[in-house]
Amino acid sequence: MTNGFVIPLRQRRDLAILGYDSRRIRRAVDAGQLTLLRRGIFARTTELADLTVEDRAVLRARAYAAIASIPPIFATRTAAALHGLPLLADDEKTHVISTADRPGSGYEVVRHRGQLDEDDLTEIGGLRCTSLSRTVADLARTDSRERAVSAADAALRKVAFRAPETYDDDAADGFTDMALAHISPTSVGRAKARWVLTFANGRAQLPGESISRIRLRELGFAPPSLQVPVAGPRGCTYWVDFGLDDADAWGEFDGTSKYRDQTMTGGRSTSEVVEREKRREDWIRGVTKRALVRWGWGDITDAASLGRRLAAFGVRPR
Repeated sequence: MTNGFVIPLRQRRDLAILGYDSRRIRRAVDAGQLTLLRRGIFARTTELADLTVEDRAVLRARAYAAIASIPPIFATRTAAALHGLPLLADDEKTHVISTADRPGSGYEVVRHRGQLDEDDLTEIGGLRCTSLSRTVADLARTDSRERAVSAADAALRKVAFRAPETYDDDAADGFTDMALAHISPTSVGRAKARWVLTFANGRAQLPGESISRIRLRELGFAPPSLQVPVAGPRGCTYWVDFGLDDADAWGEFDGTSKYRDQTMTGGRSTSEVVEREKRREDWIRGVTKRALVRWGWGDITDAASLGRRLAAFGVRPR
């Protein structure tokens, strides 16, 4: 569950208990001490500083639900955040599914039209939203390929990844079939949705890896092997992001979380992580006799950028 569920929401009556009248609330907002989330719903600004894009989407959903006269059903990007899927960027909107007789979208709320069965709904942290498979299907229809594939990969990883480093293909196929079942012959964006859902692969660990797969396909590479094990020294195993088998090379997406996220660094300093990565990379090159190319976010903005990065190391599709 994201930190967006943890931040306390403060309504006017809560602030009144602390001695805040309307004038003091206005001064606190103007001074940046309080942040207005929705009409009458506030949070302490200092508590928002470290929130991710997904956390902020969840916080907006909670604030909207707190004042809504009818319990909302959150959908698409907002539902994705509730499910813990990556958003890549913040559109600062709250996305809900509404019946045809409800008003249209406003400045802060985007209302999507659609029919829902009970199986299409779930509840997370007291908030109603579309199910994981329905959410992924809706994103696949309506959002960019990059965002949709990143979300679909993450959803598949949630349902099919089994520690240590095993992947349940049957569970993944079952989830994909469920998501595809939400795409009707008359659905807008159905062709793109089917492409996204059949392309998705939960072996991708990060959104940068998901987008890298799109770029590699655009460049004409064969589908890469994902999270490939390479036997390391003293019985350890190294995992490589991409096996570019048609180019006899390895690829690694270098996201900043590899060096900053304590859950990924094991508490080691950045310099220690860099040194370990260098030793790991040297071993993989030496043992497999393959080139290993690293790239980052700046290299996957488009296919041409990644193509130039790979070509600089002599790596091209065959």
